[in-house]
Amino acid sequence: MPLTPLDIHNKEFGRRIRGYDEDEVNEFLDQVIKDYESVIRENKELQNQMFTLQERLDHFVNIEESLSKTIIVAQEAADDVKSNAKKESQLILKEAEKNADRIVNESLSKSRKIAMEVEELKKQASIYRTRFRTLVEAQLELLSMDGWDSLESREEVKELL
Repeated sequence: MPLTPLDIHNKEFGRRIRGYDEDEVNEFLDQVIKDYESVIRENKELQNQMFTLQERLDHFVNIEESLSKTIIVAQEAADDVKSNAKKESQLILKEAEKNADRIVNESLSKSRKIAMEVEELKKQASIYRTRFRTLVEAQLELLSMDGWDSLESREEVKELL
């Protein structure tokens, strides 16, 4: 058990012949009591400061742990968002490629259909020109005849048409 200033103050020493000077011993003990009280007071103040600093340190350690956890959670969330965005972009890209393929295939199909229609129209135009030429030639032949009296030639023109 530690020594208290009261213990020092109440301490009595036995007397002997040729002992120490009592007043000198009492003065020294008074000085020891003062210094010891000062040391005890300083020790209490330092303990209080240490307790306050320990509380602050604990507070900052808690904040650091919270920030660390928050950073980890934020990093995980960012990684999840990044991963999801990458997956979504791949899906969008695949969908766009499918749409592009579909559009190209439709365009090719339409161009083939139009090319076939153009060929058909060319054939019909050629047939029409041939018939029209025949008709015009028949009409010119009819006009070049001297007389309009022959009805037989007219019937031949009708057959040509």
